[in-house]
Amino acid sequence: MKLTGIHHLTAVTANAAGNHAFYTQSLGMRLVKKTVNQDDVSAYHLFYADGKASPGTDITFFDWPVEREKRGTHSIAQTALRVNGEEALKWWKDRLDSLSIRSDKIVERDGRLSLDFEDFEGQRLSLVDDGGKGEFHPWERSPVPVEYQIRGLGPIRLSVPKLERTARVLTEAMDMRAAREYHVGDTPVHVFEMGEGGPAAELHVAVEPGLSPARQGAGGVHHVAFRTPNEQTYQECWERLQSLKAPSSGPVDRYYFQSLYFREPNGILFEIATDGPGFATDEPMDKLGERLALPPFLEPRRAQIEAGLKPL
Repeated sequence: MKLTGIHHLTAVTANAAGNHAFYTQSLGMRLVKKTVNQDDVSAYHLFYADGKASPGTDITFFDWPVEREKRGTHSIAQTALRVNGEEALKWWKDRLDSLSIRSDKIVERDGRLSLDFEDFEGQRLSLVDDGGKGEFHPWERSPVPVEYQIRGLGPIRLSVPKLERTARVLTEAMDMRAAREYHVGDTPVHVFEMGEGGPAAELHVAVEPGLSPARQGAGGVHHVAFRTPNEQTYQECWERLQSLKAPSSGPVDRYYFQSLYFREPNGILFEIATDGPGFATDEPMDKLGERLALPPFLEPRRAQIEAGLKPL
């Protein structure tokens, strides 16, 4: 499989208005698409990203009226957001403290400075110094100064009770590379790389056999998606899963990208998504996220769908 990095991560909120305020105002990210869950149109699907809605920068949320997540293994345990440099992390520590947002001390983890914190529903996040590598497209209307803005996603950390079967899927089915191992306390964490590697293209797998299985809910993560460049490489990914007789959704057209869903052996939901055509398909780049966007097959139901959504 030709996977080049993290495409997006989709989590769960039970408070869409509060979620919108936190990610756009507190974190200064851009709402690049306000749409609905295509499989459950009663729920918003909100996408926050960089100034140009670049693949690899999106943290997204389904808005469901559910209880808080019960933490545990068999889950996606932490989402990292990349910033540039130690000064940025110090600035963010001061900002989070000033906004009474729970955060830890800046620490070095796996050779990178990191600042762990949580949103108002307990979503586990971390700001990670990416050294300024790769493209960055700031949002000119962000309340966060350009030099401190969030640059994108990665790495993403999973929690599993045993490594072997997950590692086999990552390396043999998905062509990731086993790169190294580090520890968080007594917990071993194994790093797998895609593409050119680096934090935007890493999956970290923590082995935690002593934990009970997680129960998904608000403040938890629904799935993580991996980037593949185009329709040809997407088709090759589908053919690989078929050849391995791995259960999957089969190709799914999400209008803004093509998707393919399957679960790794611990039940964690993975998605493969194409980089294009992107969010400017149905809205001008300078107007992204300002109105409810619906893919063509849902457009005839716009009035009904809008009536079922609460204003942000």
